[in-house]
Amino acid sequence: MGTMRPATDVQCKILRLLRDEGPASRAALVGLVGVGRARLGVELEELLASGLIEESGLSVSRGGRPSPQVSLNSGLRFLAVDLGATSISIAIGDSRLNLLTFLEEPCDIRSGPDVVLPKVYELVAKAQSTVACDTISGIGIGVPGPVSFREGIPVSPPLMPGWNRYPLRDEFSRRFRCSVTVDNDVNMMAQGERWGGVAKGMDDFLFVKIGTGVGSAAVIHGDVYRGAAGCAGDIGHIRAGEGHVCACGNTGCLETMFSGAALGRDAMAAATSGESPALAARLAHSQTLTAIDVGEAAQEGDAVALSLIKTGGQRLGTVLAELVNFMNPSLVVIAGGISRLGHPLLAEIRQTVYRQSMPLATSNLPIVLSELGETGGVLGGLVTASDWMFSPSA
Repeated sequence: MGTMRPATDVQCKILRLLRDEGPASRAALVGLVGVGRARLGVELEELLASGLIEESGLSVSRGGRPSPQVSLNSGLRFLAVDLGATSISIAIGDSRLNLLTFLEEPCDIRSGPDVVLPKVYELVAKAQSTVACDTISGIGIGVPGPVSFREGIPVSPPLMPGWNRYPLRDEFSRRFRCSVTVDNDVNMMAQGERWGGVAKGMDDFLFVKIGTGVGSAAVIHGDVYRGAAGCAGDIGHIRAGEGHVCACGNTGCLETMFSGAALGRDAMAAATSGESPALAARLAHSQTLTAIDVGEAAQEGDAVALSLIKTGGQRLGTVLAELVNFMNPSLVVIAGGISRLGHPLLAEIRQTVYRQSMPLATSNLPIVLSELGETGGVLGGLVTASDWMFSPSA
């Protein structure tokens, strides 16, 4: 690519339009961007010189002379890194954010950066070789904890001992020589949901992830609301009753009442006490129990497993009801590993939210499960990476 300098607002608008809508003629861009032909020509020439866009043939004629089209450089490649509590997910996408490859492997985030990051780099190298990608144009990294978006670092993340203020953005920027964004993983998943999920194109919705922990992202006017310091949406540490001590040091946090970790803990208690023969039978064949075991036992009709799911849905629903009253979103999306518990969980959440929220806030409020599955986080990472690259800040 050519020599880069900060892009203008008009250039950023052009880049995002070409990403979102595909190739366009110069005549069409005049109307879409809202500038005159002369100004547009100058902006396009600079983008062509930078290598960010390229000529891409002629548009379909509507009776006159066909107009030349421009598109994003077909060689642009974006990398997404989704660091979960128990896994690493990697994806590489093209200029239109189509997934070219997706890789995932188990990894304990609590092992710390010295253990986790070498595994990340190995997985990235494998992904690059799979699609013959030598150069990365931008990177989006998601982590399961609070992030200073401005600095690109995790800040006192409860699920990530050893990662406090680790310079993730600078480390990846030095290694891959490109722009890098670091964000909370739920914020990135919300971006992915708005790009290609059930919330596609929606400007105001609440996204909730229930995995090892619990988090949320509020999308307002099309943008994720991060708050003054970048930690908005951390609903896992809202007090939800009397309960266990949380990793954050407080007691009764939602995360300790209902999450993947909490459900596994409660399942173990039900199995070892003999309260649930179905869970006890599963424990006899393994060293521990997880939310997957609870879901399978519930499908088989185990009353204790069903009760754990319903109680958890009520606890989450009570917190969400308050958020719905406060935010008045047009949609609530439930995602994460625990969302795979399916209809029994969703039904309890819906019933609790509809019962406890104000009627006006829920009069036309769908509460649905995400359909993106394991690729939601990396898709959001690609969106975030390209958003940042196509911004004056980059």
